[in-house]
Amino acid sequence: MLFLVSTVLTFLALILIPCLFISRRLSVPLSFTNIRRFMKTATSQHDEEEERNEKGGAIGEKEKLGRLPNHVAIILDGNRRWAKKRGLETAQGHEAGGRRVMELTMASFAMGINTVSLFAFSTENWGRPEDEVNYLMAMFEKVSKTEIPFVQRHKIKISVIGDRGKFSESFLCAIREVEEATKSYEGKHLIMALNYSGKFDILQACKSLAEKAKNGLIQVEDIDENLMEKELLTKCSEFPNPDLLIRTSGEQRISNFFLWQSAYTELYFPNVLWPDFDKTEYLQALTWYQQRDRRFGRRV
Repeated sequence: MLFLVSTVLTFLALILIPCLFISRRLSVPLSFTNIRRFMKTATSQHDEEEERNEKGGAIGEKEKLGRLPNHVAIILDGNRRWAKKRGLETAQGHEAGGRRVMELTMASFAMGINTVSLFAFSTENWGRPEDEVNYLMAMFEKVSKTEIPFVQRHKIKISVIGDRGKFSESFLCAIREVEEATKSYEGKHLIMALNYSGKFDILQACKSLAEKAKNGLIQVEDIDENLMEKELLTKCSEFPNPDLLIRTSGEQRISNFFLWQSAYTELYFPNVLWPDFDKTEYLQALTWYQQRDRRFGRRV
């Protein structure tokens, strides 16, 4: 009973008394309808204030981050070793790696990074055990089909680069569907490198230029770096050359990834397996990048 009386008195103090004061000041009749309007207005103002504070906080956090790369490329290495260390199946390691992909990709876009490229399957990876390859292809196809509503909701452009000659027809259809559904989005670009190799990319670009020269569309003397870059598979990106390339697991090589595009990329090799490369590790990589003096071959 005492609790009930206390509750009623609190209600009177917090709701009815302010309403009575406002009613007298504004000459508005005090009624149940007007009380509801007062409560709704107060709640709306509180929500708007919270939203302004959240936006202000997000802007403040971005300012604290300093100079960020436009394009981050990541070689996703260590899923199998991560699973083996824990006595798990290889597929479970790839599943854990997949969850990390979504987490860090969304974190990148939230911070204002425009493009994220992921080296998820190289041309050399076909030499892995057949059951692992089949699992990865099925996983890539499933994600391509099921994540369309998610990437559309967040307005993320999806591009898949690499040699598509070995993909199943159902996988190719899934790729075409997600690319078509997201092609108009700007500001957030996720590039998936599947059956990709830097050598293949350069070779196909050279063949394309040679064919154009043969057909009289261009002159040999017109071929320069700009024309070359327009033929590379990264032509789909506003920022085709990554500013920062991260390879997890401690291996210190780029393994045939973005050979042309990485000419002046900052290379970061953390001793962390990909599923363990969390937001804290990622922020350390970005902090390291900010400390680099990028001269692009010039003396400053």
